[in-house]
Amino acid sequence: MRKLFIAALASALAGGTAYAEGVSEQDLANDTANTSSVLTNGMGRHLQRYSPLTMLNKDNVSKLTPVWAFSLGGEKQRGQETQPLIHDGVMYITGSYSRMYAIDVKTGKELWQYDARLPEGILPCCDVVNRGGAIYGDKIYFGTLDARIVALDLKTGKVAWRKKIADYKAGYSYTAAPIIVNGLVITGNSGGEFGIIGEVQARDAETGETVWTRPVIEGHMGTLNGKPSTMTGTLNATWPGDMWKTGGGATWLGGSYDADTDTIVFGAGNPAPWNSWLRAAGKPKGAEGDNLYAASRIGMDPATGEIKWHFQTTPREGWDYDGVNEVVAYSNRNGEKRWATADRNGFFYVLNREDGKFVRAAPFVKNITWAKGIDENGRPEFVEENRPGDPAAAADGKKGEVIFAVPSFLGGKNWMPMAHSPKTGNFYVPSNEWGMDIWNEPVTYKKGAAYLGSGFTIKPIFDSHIGSLKAIDPDTGDIKWEYKNNAPLWAGVMTTAGGLVFTGTPEGEFIAFDDETGEKLWSFQTGSGIVGQPITWEQDGEQFVSVISGWGGAVPLWGGEVAKKVNYLNQGGLLWTFKLPKELASAN
Repeated sequence: MRKLFIAALASALAGGTAYAEGVSEQDLANDTANTSSVLTNGMGRHLQRYSPLTMLNKDNVSKLTPVWAFSLGGEKQRGQETQPLIHDGVMYITGSYSRMYAIDVKTGKELWQYDARLPEGILPCCDVVNRGGAIYGDKIYFGTLDARIVALDLKTGKVAWRKKIADYKAGYSYTAAPIIVNGLVITGNSGGEFGIIGEVQARDAETGETVWTRPVIEGHMGTLNGKPSTMTGTLNATWPGDMWKTGGGATWLGGSYDADTDTIVFGAGNPAPWNSWLRAAGKPKGAEGDNLYAASRIGMDPATGEIKWHFQTTPREGWDYDGVNEVVAYSNRNGEKRWATADRNGFFYVLNREDGKFVRAAPFVKNITWAKGIDENGRPEFVEENRPGDPAAAADGKKGEVIFAVPSFLGGKNWMPMAHSPKTGNFYVPSNEWGMDIWNEPVTYKKGAAYLGSGFTIKPIFDSHIGSLKAIDPDTGDIKWEYKNNAPLWAGVMTTAGGLVFTGTPEGEFIAFDDETGEKLWSFQTGSGIVGQPITWEQDGEQFVSVISGWGGAVPLWGGEVAKKVNYLNQGGLLWTFKLPKELASAN
């Protein structure tokens, strides 16, 4: 705690900026404005994924040229979902199987590589992916599939510290990029399909020592400085019996941070088990069965982990409509402070940034079956006959009524991050149009075993497309334009002040669109499916763009009939970097 005191004292003397040798809190706060580096996941802790650069624009993007490519190599060619980070002439990426690479941004030459020594018996739900790291001081931090957080020296890749988040043998893992606020490395956890407990943890960035923990399922106790702090929620207020003890709610996608309100926001995933009849306590229509705080967005104090507010998108969730999708801090066209999130359940939500209160919601995918709409309080208007049937009511007691639900459990939108443009005011949302046959089954909890109580088969609902990149007006919910793709979209999106929107497809195409019309302005074939997250930065007076290519993730593993549409795609692991040469930029 002495080091925490020293850090706090330094923060006070510096006018509120926590001291760090190298990358500081102020550097993180200025990440979007400083276009020569990319220090945070989301290109800013607000997660807008927006760059103010204009060198590359609608008029000249057709001249974007590859300058180097970096291979992750080896036999570990699985889904590559990383977002690169850039600091002091070095690019840092993570790879499948919990690897980290440092690369010279000018040449593409590897400077160092770190491979986590993963034990036998890890239980990742949805491929062996990793979505990136976080930089602070002289270290870079990332999580591993055996539910650990590792701090590496930026220059050498040597381990500074390595800490356990949770027990991988119980089904925990970790795949998200950490977020850093005022010298604290803040992480979630993965494993919602195993009856784990979702939690957010904060550690001292220098030592790795735990400062606070906040479970996100009611009834569990948080900690602060090694001592019990406050209980999450109220015991048994919305969970029956002891089911809260294995209630799920994994915080597997990581968080965002709003400096204006000093709030971090994490999403909590599906409640466990999926079979919602087991969690209803005989009260399926009231708040008693909401199962807080699963399928929710949760605003927390970054210094203590105390919950400031919550918003539950799918109470008594029964379709695996995780509430974990990213929550983006932005200001609307009238200057009002807002949060936005596109939920797996198919609705796009806008919340008040001051207190998390509901503002509006609108569907962003078609043919939603589980709810008629969202009421004035933000609660769904359920279509109860489209809830998977209760196995206890079945003649054999083994399988409840099968229903067809839209969207599928992989969601109207899944983990793949959307982008916001302050220039247009719109969000650019990678979505998928699909449904599923789903049914409930009896299930009992066993440590380290899947805890679903459901079966499912994902199916397309349109012959023409599954993936759909949509430009959405958050003030109205209107869809301004749409780009349809045959295969599901699973890559992140980036937008720029040059009027461009970038994303990739499973077919391997890296594409730039006009942000106002959706016209395809440029594309490049990367050789493998893109499920990574693009970035852009400036260097020596030129604008660069990078994205990783490497097909994988949840779709080929869980996609049912949809997976057949993409089973021909090659795996890979290649980081592509492009630039607009000076002479071509000046020609415009």
